[in-house]
Amino acid sequence: MIIRGRVWVFGDDVNTDLMYPGFVVSLPEEERPRYCMHANRPGWAQQVKKGDIIVAGRNFGCGSSRPAAKSLKDLGISCVLAESINGLFLRNAVNFGLPALALQGVTKMFREGDVAEVDIRSGEVKNVNSGESMRAKPLPEQLIKILEAGGLLPLLAKEGFLKL
Repeated sequence: MIIRGRVWVFGDDVNTDLMYPGFVVSLPEEERPRYCMHANRPGWAQQVKKGDIIVAGRNFGCGSSRPAAKSLKDLGISCVLAESINGLFLRNAVNFGLPALALQGVTKMFREGDVAEVDIRSGEVKNVNSGESMRAKPLPEQLIKILEAGGLLPLLAKEGFLKL
């Protein structure tokens, strides 16, 4: 599973409230991603293109268990790379089919607008612009299986445990 996309750079402690502000729960589901990161980067969601990748600092996804990963995926984000990722966010991301890898030093590797190439199976992360590459600890095979199915619900449906 190889992902390639334009990079957006964020700092440390990007919490789920920024990705999925509380007021969006009253909006139709298709409108919710428009307000992703609105509090700290107004207009950002309108600039994101399908396949873009987030590179962030420490503690990405801290906060509540809001469906922030779903909001990112629905917006078009194809992968999250961060110095460290909150465990609850990581599992929510996988469950919604959004790959996320923790990799110390990743923020030094990219500038906003660079192109990243990520091999989810091996953990290899490459800056296509500079040629620099590093290797993250790959996700366990069971989580990769969920990601390859498009998320937990599609996997359960594929295996006959759920009708969508």
